[in-house]
Amino acid sequence: MTLARKSDAQTGLPVGGWLEAIAHRIILSHGWPRFGLAVLAGAVGALAMPPYGILPALVVSLTVAVWLIDGASAGPRGWRTLRDCALVGWGWGFGYFVAGLWWLGAAFLVEADQFAWAMPLGVVGLPAVLAVFYAFGFAAARLVWSRGAGRLFALAFAIAGSEWLRGHLFTGFPWNNVGMALGGNLWLMQGASLVGLYGLSLIVVPIAAAPATLATGASPRARFGPLVLGGSILAALALFGAWRIPSGPDATIAGVRLRLIQPNIQQDDKFEPGHRDAVVDKYLALSDRATSPERSGIADVTHIVWPESAFPFLIQRDPQTLGRIGAVLPRDKHLITGAARAQEPFTREHAVFFNAILTIEHGGTLGPIYDKVHLVPFGEYLPAPFDAILKAVGLRQFVSVPGGFTPGLRAGQRILAVPGLPPVAATICYESIFPGAIVPADALDGGAVVPGLILNLTNDAWFGNTPGPHQHFAQARLRAVEEGLPLVRDANSGISAVVDAHGRIVAALPLGQEGVLDAELPARIPGRTVYSFLGDAPFAAMLLGALLVAFAGRRRDANGAA
Repeated sequence: MTLARKSDAQTGLPVGGWLEAIAHRIILSHGWPRFGLAVLAGAVGALAMPPYGILPALVVSLTVAVWLIDGASAGPRGWRTLRDCALVGWGWGFGYFVAGLWWLGAAFLVEADQFAWAMPLGVVGLPAVLAVFYAFGFAAARLVWSRGAGRLFALAFAIAGSEWLRGHLFTGFPWNNVGMALGGNLWLMQGASLVGLYGLSLIVVPIAAAPATLATGASPRARFGPLVLGGSILAALALFGAWRIPSGPDATIAGVRLRLIQPNIQQDDKFEPGHRDAVVDKYLALSDRATSPERSGIADVTHIVWPESAFPFLIQRDPQTLGRIGAVLPRDKHLITGAARAQEPFTREHAVFFNAILTIEHGGTLGPIYDKVHLVPFGEYLPAPFDAILKAVGLRQFVSVPGGFTPGLRAGQRILAVPGLPPVAATICYESIFPGAIVPADALDGGAVVPGLILNLTNDAWFGNTPGPHQHFAQARLRAVEEGLPLVRDANSGISAVVDAHGRIVAALPLGQEGVLDAELPARIPGRTVYSFLGDAPFAAMLLGALLVAFAGRRRDANGAA
């Protein structure tokens, strides 16, 4: 008991009862045991992400994180203490990302003879790099750490700020932001219409970490107050969501009848040039399939949607295939499809390729085009600082395009004018995970073109039947809530869906299933959401508020010590 009393004197944290005993052991851990607990806690937190959505897992994860920082923060302030907190943060982030992104390894097995050797770079290397953001965040939290509830806001400031940086620096990678723990629930996700995904992160951290005070509070108020406050905020968020969602379905756009094609073509077959005719035949057969008495085929729909990179060849340079497609499209029907596109004039010596969305009309005529702006590093291109080194060891981008894809010129190209549809905010695959980047600013800031839907074409067949496609769909779905726009999502292997502007799934095809999805197009919400109007400004204000609360807690500690 001598050690326990000494720790109490140093940290002011009580010991007694089973929860207090667990907290005490975690706080007193050091060295490898502390680091191992951090990794394990982060891994548990990943269970709060789709498709699992176990919010209590994040409660356990962040509660342990608070106690680990308590232990690392004990003693005088200095670089050693910051180092210890940074190591805890890195370990927590590493466990979180390994458990949440392990499915990336499936992409390395599609062409195993070329990429299997590099699997550790994706499964372990990427989490190791991403964990640096949490290392920075946990060290920053230490600077305003306190013994009371203020430290919950220090952690919220640190994690939410780190998440924002992760989503913006080095082209950004906001995958599995902790706010998605709320973003997978229909009622709770409605908060994103006000504060966006990063705002949800700032909300969920102190709520999930609040049980830490049950074992460390110096009084009943200090123990239970944060938990009551967190539960009240969570309940208020759920009530707002229930109020915001209409009792009936959203209105639909008159005269629009969508048909989404999910061919479920295996990834190793999809880009095989020898399969070109079979691929096109499959798309055309599915597109004209009868699904009900009201949908006997192409004649009964207005817009057909095919997924990202639908063809293992450059269809724009294949007039015969364009003619085949155009021949089955009546004059009032339109095909929207993903496809690789070459810049014209095309020469093999100076070829420039884009990952694009093409529109095809009667007779095989090409209509409006969107070129993907935000490319996937290592997937669609090799980042400039590393391309020479990676090529030297035999690594290329996953998509087999000479030199990789080139990004589109500007995000403003994203608005597609497809006949018969409201203006379309087009996104391809990875672009749907970026909050605030779906609708170009020039389309809203006094612009005459206001989008009426989000279109997302993707190919998640790289990742098979893993959590990856579920996570991708959940993030795209949240963009609909943020922007107040319906989402039309077509995926090669799933999940294809039509989602209304409140995040409700109108129709969907499950992962790994070939099929045809017919649906009406829901209308956008009247006006604009707070988030679409203000962007991350509310989040910035909340972030500052969390920092001020954390400072106040630290000041109270200092005054108490004095």
